[in-house]
Amino acid sequence: MARYDPLPAGETNGDSEDVRLMQLVSAGDMVAFEQLVERHQALVAGTVARMLGNNSDVEDVAQQVFVRVWKSAKRYQPRAKFTTWLLKITRNLVFNELRRRKRHALNPLQSEEGGEEMQLKDEHVQTPDASLLEAELQGAIESAIGQLPDSQRMAVILRRYEELSYDQIADVLDQSVPAVKSLLFRARTELRARLKAYLKADPL
Repeated sequence: MARYDPLPAGETNGDSEDVRLMQLVSAGDMVAFEQLVERHQALVAGTVARMLGNNSDVEDVAQQVFVRVWKSAKRYQPRAKFTTWLLKITRNLVFNELRRRKRHALNPLQSEEGGEEMQLKDEHVQTPDASLLEAELQGAIESAIGQLPDSQRMAVILRRYEELSYDQIADVLDQSVPAVKSLLFRARTELRARLKAYLKADPL
């Protein structure tokens, strides 16, 4: 069951706009829905891609997230930030997809390790030596994160890339703040061990 916490006192204009759009979406306003998708598609697609790797499933899962938003709009209650609610939906669908992959003995890391690293190499052609090192480092970081257990990986992605607070991550994962801190501690310990050949500083 979804758990909602009160919005912080310093609610931003962005939060208010999301609530306004969701009220319109709940009444069947497709234009408002398209605006909502445009506002948050980068957040959803980025989170899905980092969890699943770069492959054809990313777009499908991201679309499913917003389909779920549309279908659930009438039940949405703005007692938490819209992005927290949105990321909870994203988490559920991503975890479902990861479970499906495990049942079919698939490896979600192969395309991420190969495809993204090659893309980075192609983008930095002006300084080949630097680009190769950067691509190797980025590939190692993404690979190390990709090998974490699902909940740890999600916590790291929300903290590292989306800069969510511990409270927000706890809401998304339906866990306590101490549990989230424990997840991140274990994840960082594992990442340091895997990346010690590349990094002297804490990668997170």
